[in-house]
Amino acid sequence: MRSKWIGPMDMELVLRLLMPANAAAIRVSLATGIRIGDVLSLTVAQVAAGPNVRIAEQKTGRKRTVRFSPQLRQTLLTAEGTSRWTATSCAACPGPYVFPGRVDATKHRTRQAVWKDVKRAAKAARLGKGVSPHTARKVFAVELLRKYGDIEKVRDALSHRDVITTMIYAMADQLTVARK
Repeated sequence: MRSKWIGPMDMELVLRLLMPANAAAIRVSLATGIRIGDVLSLTVAQVAAGPNVRIAEQKTGRKRTVRFSPQLRQTLLTAEGTSRWTATSCAACPGPYVFPGRVDATKHRTRQAVWKDVKRAAKAARLGKGVSPHTARKVFAVELLRKYGDIEKVRDALSHRDVITTMIYAMADQLTVARK
C-alpha cells in the first residue's frame, strides 16, 4: 500500500505517540524532505559539521545538500527528548550515528523499526492504513508548495527527476480530498 498524506495536525498527533528517537527521525524528514533511510544513516559528524549537510541518497545514489535549522541540529546533537543517549552531548555518544541501532550502537536504527512505530502510532490515532514514514515526505512537499507555490522548488527539494512524481507528492492533500 502506498503511503498517504495526512494533515499537519494528524501528523503532530502521530509524532506525539511515537517513541522519542523515532519522532526525532520523522521530524528530520518533515523538515528536510529526505527519505527515512537517509535520515537514519546520518552521522553525528555530518550534523555537527554545520547546517548544510551533504548526503548521498540511498535510493538514487545522487548527492545533495540539505539544510538543518539550528533548532533541529541542537535537538539531534544533544539528543534532547530521545532515549538514545544518557549523556547530554554527542561527545559521549556510543557510535557514529545520530540514530543508532537498539542492539548495536555502531549500526544505525532500521527503517523497519521506525515503520513499525509509525504504524502503531497511526493505529492508536485511528488514522487508518497507509500512514508510514514516507508520509512525512508528502507532508513536507505539500507544505513547501503552499509556502512557495513553485513546483520546481519542491522537485529540487525532493530530488525527483520527474515533475509528475513531484506533483503527486505536492498535491497529495488535494488528491486525498478528491478520493473521499
